[in-house]
Amino acid sequence: MEKLGILAGAGKLPVECARAAVNIGYEVYSVGLLPDSDPQIAQYSKDYQFISVAQLDAILNYLQRNQIQKVIMIGKVTKQLLFNGAVQPDAHMLQLIMSLPDRKDDTIMMAFVRELAKAGMQAFDQTVLIRKLMPHRGTLSQREPTDAERKDMEFGFRIAKELGRLDIGQTVVVKNHAVMALEAIEGTDACIERGSRLANGGAVVVKVSKPQQDNRFDVPAVGYQTVEHMIKVGATALAIEAGKTLLVDRKQMIALADANGIAVVAL
Repeated sequence: MEKLGILAGAGKLPVECARAAVNIGYEVYSVGLLPDSDPQIAQYSKDYQFISVAQLDAILNYLQRNQIQKVIMIGKVTKQLLFNGAVQPDAHMLQLIMSLPDRKDDTIMMAFVRELAKAGMQAFDQTVLIRKLMPHRGTLSQREPTDAERKDMEFGFRIAKELGRLDIGQTVVVKNHAVMALEAIEGTDACIERGSRLANGGAVVVKVSKPQQDNRFDVPAVGYQTVEHMIKVGATALAIEAGKTLLVDRKQMIALADANGIAVVAL
């Protein structure tokens, strides 16, 4: 049986990925990288270990010890961890970070991919097992966006693509063709809260893939929690990129959006 290593950040995507892998015959070995990595992934794993995302040697040793050659990195791991002292990097991780020309997301993740390759492992497309979670173009909610919301979606889409090209973030919050917030190190949820409060209600949230998106890492994703944050701050519409954004817990997410009159569209 072929083995697959899953390096699991926060959220439901690692569990979805592990379930799909088992269903097609992989033997899964998973590593929870954060204290809030979903422990349910253990149900679909031959072996599960928690190893801090900052302990690079321990992660590589675990994968090598179990003779893993294919690795999928999936789930939310915010770069903020490197700056707020929440994790303590080992010597290998510290050396890696200090050697980088900048701290952009792609720069950090590509360095990690290279470390996997040096250890004899190949990082795989995050979406290869869960492409069914990427919706086709169209309105996903019961409510269609208003003309004003749709114009803000299209405007925000262009801004978000430029933000992604600069490798800063993937999410923007807009209202009336004005940018309320751009995602940076704080992550999607915090960007939504900040931008929606500045908009004072009626904000439109847009999340897209980067023009240079590498599907081995940082594929955009939204889910139930995204809509929860929108409800809390009065945002009224969400646009994602069709065929390139992972939609987690779709049934529950859309039901929550419908119950609160939020329009959800894949552009």
